[in-house]
Order: sequence, then C-alpha cells, then structure tokens
Amino acid sequence: MSGLLVAGTTSDAGKSVVTAGICRWLVRRGVKVAPFKAQNMSLNSYVTREGAEIGRAQAMQAQAARVEPTALMNPVLLKPGGDRTSQVVLLGRPVGEMSARGYHSGRQEALLGTVVECLQELRGTYDAVICEGAGSPAEINLRRTDIVNMGLARAARLPVVVVGDIDRGGVFASFFGTTALLSPEDQALVSGYIVNKFRGDVSLLEPGLDMLRGLTGREVFGVLPHRHGLGIDEEDGLRVSLRGTVRESNTAPPYGEDVLRVAVCAVPLMSNFTDVDALAAEPGVVVRFVNRPEEAADADLVVVPGTRGTVGALQWLRRRGLADLLARRAAEDRPVLGVCGGYQVLGERIEDEVESRAGEVEGLGLLPVRVRFAREKTLARPVGEALGERVEGYEIHHGVAEVFGGEAFVSDGSGRGLDGCRVGQVWGTHWHGALESDAFRRRFLTEVARAAGRRFVPAPDTRFGALREEQLDRLGDLVEEHADTDGLLRLIEDGPRPGLPFIPPGAP
Repeated sequence: MSGLLVAGTTSDAGKSVVTAGICRWLVRRGVKVAPFKAQNMSLNSYVTREGAEIGRAQAMQAQAARVEPTALMNPVLLKPGGDRTSQVVLLGRPVGEMSARGYHSGRQEALLGTVVECLQELRGTYDAVICEGAGSPAEINLRRTDIVNMGLARAARLPVVVVGDIDRGGVFASFFGTTALLSPEDQALVSGYIVNKFRGDVSLLEPGLDMLRGLTGREVFGVLPHRHGLGIDEEDGLRVSLRGTVRESNTAPPYGEDVLRVAVCAVPLMSNFTDVDALAAEPGVVVRFVNRPEEAADADLVVVPGTRGTVGALQWLRRRGLADLLARRAAEDRPVLGVCGGYQVLGERIEDEVESRAGEVEGLGLLPVRVRFAREKTLARPVGEALGERVEGYEIHHGVAEVFGGEAFVSDGSGRGLDGCRVGQVWGTHWHGALESDAFRRRFLTEVARAAGRRFVPAPDTRFGALREEQLDRLGDLVEEHADTDGLLRLIEDGPRPGLPFIPPGAP
C-alpha cells in the first residue's frame, strides 16, 4: 500500500475529519496507517512524547490511527501571531517569526525537501499514509511555493481526493472549479471527490453526481451525512466564530441548580481552546464562549484560555470589561481558571521582550505570580498530582512563571510544587489538557460546585478518553458506511488513476 492526499475545496471543508475517518477505517481493517500534514496553520497544538510541537488535528488523527503522534506527521506548523506574521515550527521546534510574504517568497519552497523526506520515512514504516491538504489546492497565487497540496502530491506521486462541504452550498461548482483551475499535471492526480455534511435524501443528489462524473471524468467516492456532536479537535481557532458558541454538552435543560455554567473568555489569538472540551463532556456542564461581562454574569466558573498573544489578551480583557469581572469574582471567592496565557494574565506582572515586545506590563494581580518571557519555548509532557489526583498535561509556552505565594496548582505528590498557583478560588496553570484527567476533573468540578452553591455532582463514570474513542469510531463508521471504500483502497494501493481527462479553465 502507499498513500492518499485528502484535499478540500475550501478551508474547513472537512479534510481533518475525513482524514481521521479514513485512518480509523483502515486501522480497523488491520492496516498499519499514519496521518500526515506537511504544513499546518493552527493555534491548536500538541506536544508529542519526544517533546515536539505539532497540530492537535494531527495528534487526533494519530489517535484515530491508533499510533503515537510524532513530529514527522506535521513537519511544518505555523502559529499566527497576528494578521501578517506567524511563528514557524519546524520538526516540532520553533525556528523564528516570519511574515506571510517572507514565508511564501522562498522559505516555504525550500522546505519541500524536508516534508517529502518526512513523508518517505513514514511510508517506510507504515502500510499507508493518509495525507491532509491545507486550504484549497486551487490557491493558484501560491501554487509555485506549495508544499502541502498539489506540490506535495506531485513530489510524492499521491492520488488526490477533494472534499467539499455541501452544507455551505455550491459544492458542484466548487468541485468543478477547483479541478479546472489546476494545471494538466496537477489535474492528472485528482482522482475524485467526497461530498461532506449532506442532509436529506441522497437519491435527490444523484443526478448532480452523475453530471459531475460526466463533466470531469472523475469518480465520487462517497456522500458523507451531516453528524452533530463529533466533538473532534478544531484545527484553527482563528476560523471559528466563537461568540455565543456552546460546545457540545450532554446536559438538558441548560439551566438549573444541578447544572454548572462555564464561561470561556474568547480572547484574541486563542490557543488550545479544546482544553474545555473535557468539561463539556460532563453531563450537567454547559460551556459557552463569551466576549462581554454580561454573558458571564451567571457563570459558576470563568476560564481564561491559552493565547498566542498574552499581552494583547490582557488588553482585550480590560477593554471589554472582563478584567473587572474577573477581579470581582476573585474578591467574592468565585471560581476563575487561567490556562497557559490565561494563567499569565492573572499574575501581577508580565515582562515580555519576545512575543509582543511590550516590555513590562501590569497583570490583573489576582495571583502572586510574575512572568518573564524566555526566547526558548517550553515544550513538555509533565505528570503530577492536583487535589489529590493524578494529572497529565502538556506545556507550550515562552512565559516562565515565578510564584511567590498561594498554593501550587500541581505538585509532585510529596508537596513540592510543579506548576501553577491557587489563591482561594482563583486557579492558574500552564498545563494544557489537565482537565482530561478524569479523577482530577471530577474533584475540580466538585470544588467549583461547592463554591458556587450548586447541587451539581459530577458523573462518576464519565471517561473523556473513552468518549474520544467513540467519536473516532463514529468517523470510521461514516467512511465505512457511506464512502466507496473499495475505490479508496484501489487509490491507496495503486496510486493516481491513469488517463484522467484535462478540464480547461472555462469549460464546459
């Protein structure tokens, strides 16, 4: 076997989901499979066991494939720091900040050899490698330097399947137009299409699918139905409209004395907002993203999440009036949780000559913590104890915290503090993913409920890891039940289909 590239007509067409679904379907067939994304732009990242930073979507896909994620699976990660610059992470380590123009003017093209070598190493280890593209392969302004879509497919001779989100409308035009804009050499690798997020009677879609086959000479490898509540990791928080968004929750109705309400401040350049997914997985917990104080007025817990722009997030909290809300909650001993950058803004002072270059900035003063930004990024997978329970997490931050009071958030079990700080009901930690530790999450929510005066009792049998496995199995089921799996296997085994017709731009 060899591989396949899953491209998309647009960003968020469902490439990550389809790639994960194919990985889970293949591994259930006994195929040793790995995911791959040459270049990812995302603020949702993860730390592998060897201490490398990759996109969370690729870590999720590795879990779907039942393999340990490594830096080879996402050799280039771009972490936006604003509209025009990104931190470039190469093979799991940051190598500097770069403008979009600078990156596309030479650096990206120079990385093609690196990403092909990573793919080849994976192909030498696994039976199949399912690659995910980025954005659209028809971004013709960037084609010359492309290393993640058709540039990768050409270099590695990968067959390409294009995914389109029919829920947005215009999926047939998107499929045809995407293909027509490609060069003859690139079109020769596009073997067919997958329709994603379809609602309704598939028989009504069939005439259009037949016409698409006739117009393009290419197959349709499946129509995947729309499914609510898959709950997999979002690839990029910048592309998600968060105002008023409620993460999937198992509670009904959403209000009452036995329900906990969690408000997450939708700070700019929010990173790893999936940290709160484990809260939303608990029956009786409602999680809402907010950007105004009145939206969080009745919250039992307010979370300040991670961010790629700590100083900017601090300024945003003040402008929005959320800083005053947090101060009032601290004075009233009402629960507040800061994670990573959110922890840093709760401290007394931030000294930043690395990320924002703002120098010394006064924090919110809710925790006895001073933060200094180091040029070297901390990347770790620590284990400790919090509230008497084992906690696992991962760290991704430049800020180094000096704690001079309060209690440690996480200890080593003997009383020595490992990370974070707690004063009353204000909690802060650099550890992402800590809430995925089931026993700790239940103890933490019990504490929050007590402080909020709620009757809420966490479900004793909620296991976040098992829920994630169920979600990944549902993705595998989507592919197995609704895709042309025989056709996909032929592509993976045999490579690009020969003799596919060229569609000139402007046709038919």
